[in-house]
Order: sequence, then C-alpha cells, then structure tokens
Amino acid sequence: MRIAIISDIHANLPALEAVLHHIDGQQVDKIYCLGDTVGYGGKPVECVERVRADCDGSVIGNHDEAVALNEGTEFLPRDGQVAAALHRSLLSEEDIAWLAERPKVLVADGVTFVHAAPQEPQTWLRIESLQEAQEQFQHFETDFCLIGHTHVAGVIGNKIGVLRVRPGYRYLINPGAVGQPRDGNPRASYGVLDTDAVTYQNHRVPYNIERAMEDIRAAGLPKSLAYRLEFGN
Repeated sequence: MRIAIISDIHANLPALEAVLHHIDGQQVDKIYCLGDTVGYGGKPVECVERVRADCDGSVIGNHDEAVALNEGTEFLPRDGQVAAALHRSLLSEEDIAWLAERPKVLVADGVTFVHAAPQEPQTWLRIESLQEAQEQFQHFETDFCLIGHTHVAGVIGNKIGVLRVRPGYRYLINPGAVGQPRDGNPRASYGVLDTDAVTYQNHRVPYNIERAMEDIRAAGLPKSLAYRLEFGN
C-alpha cells in the first residue's frame, strides 16, 4: 500500500494544489490528511472542499477544532485566533460539521494517523525532543504512526539511532506541513509511505507563495501570516 500523507494545510490553497498535483505522479493508493486543514491562511473553504474530495481519511487538528467546535481557541497564537474566527464565519454549516466529526485518532491500512501525538491526542502535545518521541511508541500498536502539528518533517524509529524507514522497526513519522513549513524551507512538505516495501520518502514541492500571501492579505488577516510563508518559519 502506497500512502500519501499531508498535514497542516492551514488554508493555503496554492500549496495544497501543488502538493496534490505532485501526488498525482507518485502512484499512490490512498491519501490521508493529519489535520489543521484550516487556520492561518486565506482559503479555508476551498481547502476543506479539496480535502473532503481527495483524501481517503482525515483527523482533526487543534485549529480545526477551534474553528469547528470553538474549543481551545484561547491557546492559539493571537493571529491564529483571528484566523479561526474568520474561518468559522466563512465555512458552510456542512463543512463545519464535517470538520467537527473528524476523529482525533484514525487507524486504517495498518497505520495510525493523529494530528499531534498518540499520547493523549486531545491535549495537542508538541513532540520536540527525542525522549518525548520515544514515549509515543507505548501509545500506538501499528508499525507506523503519522503525526503533524510541529510543521517539521522527520522520522524516529523505536530504537535509538534509527532515523530512516526500513524493515524491522516501528516508526513515528512527521511529513511536515503543506501550508505552513517551519523548518526554514518555504516549500510545501508531504510524505509517501509504502507499507509493503517498508519505505518512506519526504517530498518538498515549490508553489506560488506570492499567491498564497495575497490570499491572506485579501482575506484581511494579519500581515505576519503572509510574511512568514516566504521564509518557512
């Protein structure tokens, strides 16, 4: 099974379109989304519609929850709170309901999908240390767990020093962010996992950043949300 994994789109339609076009050339069987389809960007309606149409499964992220359920908004950055309020007003009742119904954890095709962490997924834990990453293996049973939330791509095995996917281990994998990369590389990021061959590849995809910035400005959102896209931080 070849699975494309996208995460943290954050209403960045140009990035999402570029990634989905790139995925078309990867001969994948399914596409899964790790949440935060909305938040920050200028095109929440269009991004929700594309994820609903193109993805085989999706989990809820903390920005999705803030928009769809009006929960946890106070924990978002100030500009994120502004975006959440705007996106809530733009999405249809049907799209709001769809976002609200996404599970926090999805197990499908032998893979665990979760936005932040399998350990207490409702708390939106940020995995930012090797120790935190290793603790996660106690909280899922599949060979692979796919996470987002930090917007930084990476692979951690269940044995110290295992940093690439190969047979014989279990893995925690972050495909990075489609719409809000934060590793200093502004290109959109996603991953392709082959569960049969036991391989994984991260892809970086250029997209029209200026268009995404203009979408943010046109929506009346804070200018800082546009500027950060240029630098991937």
